[in-house]
This record gives sequence, structure tokens and C-alpha cells, in this order.
Amino acid sequence: MDVIPEIRRLHFVEHVTISDLAKQFKLSRPTIRKHLKTVEEPVYPTRQHQPYLKLGAFIEQLRTWLETDATLPGKKCKRTAQRLYECLQAEGYVGGYSAVQRYVKAWKASRSASPSIKQAFVPLLFPAGVVVNFFRTHK
Repeated sequence: MDVIPEIRRLHFVEHVTISDLAKQFKLSRPTIRKHLKTVEEPVYPTRQHQPYLKLGAFIEQLRTWLETDATLPGKKCKRTAQRLYECLQAEGYVGGYSAVQRYVKAWKASRSASPSIKQAFVPLLFPAGVVVNFFRTHK
């Protein structure tokens, strides 16, 4: 949305006050003043890789738990990210829950990228010229 050009147009062309602009756009007056000084919208850099600073020493333990839980049969047997976080705290982890949650989400996404045995496709085509008769009875 082009908020900054609209704010600049309303203020400089239609002479709308800063207080009225703040009410109209639901922004603070200092923010409106900042936008009046800028010409184009700011570009904020995005991080491509999220570092796990406090989780770093516990990643192997967490990965082991996740791989163990992945082999369990039912959904109720598997630990949630909250339960994994509590187990890590018992091991001495002092970081936050959100780092554990992000790691678990990324781990699950990386596992779902490769097809599992249930997702594999087995073609039911036979080579040309081969006759397969499944219904023939032997006497």
C-alpha cells in the first residue's frame, strides 16, 4: 500500500494537518512527520537464515528426540513442541520456547519435502507384450 505518497499528497496539496492525518491513517504524529520527510517507502532487510544461538548446544538432543518420535505409531504418542521445550529445560536449556518451536517447524518441513513410504508412487503398468492373467486357476 502506498501510504507515504498519499500522506505527502494530502499534506502538501490538500493542506491536511498532521493531527488529522494521524487520525485518518491511525499513526502517531511523529510517524506522520517522518513520512513527510521521506520520499519513498523504507525497505527492510529480511533474514534468510534464523540463527539458533541458545539452542545450538541442544540441537542434537532435540533432533534425536524428533527422530525417535517420528517412528512412533500414533499422533498421541508423539511429543509436541511445548513438551519438547519442557524436556529441554530439564536438560538445562535456558532459551525461549519460540526458538524450539521454529526449529521443530523447520525440521518437520524438511522431512515432508521428501516423500515417505506412504507417499511413494508405484506404477501399475507392465511391459508391452507381457500378458498377465491374475484370474487363471491351476488344475
